[in-house]
Amino acid sequence: MPTDAVAPAWIETVSKEEAEGDLRELYERVSDPESGALDNIMRVHSLHPRGLRAHYELYRAAMRGTRGLRAVDRELIALAVSELNACHY
Repeated sequence: MPTDAVAPAWIETVSKEEAEGDLRELYERVSDPESGALDNIMRVHSLHPRGLRAHYELYRAAMRGTRGLRAVDRELIALAVSELNACHY
């Protein structure tokens, strides 16, 4: 396989339409407030809602916990690191 090719991953998830109870509430909390879109990086935790909650809280702490950086600067840093790591999400 060429080094630039990305092998597809398959992880069982629960869709927004199928989510119930705590997972449904978490999906609403972590979805984009404007579009309602749910990032795949969050959806992969759907079989373990506690993991989803922990991931989201870690993300919030990292992206909002640094007063010395504007939100846009934190997003740009995250984008640059993702690019360096060849992340496609």
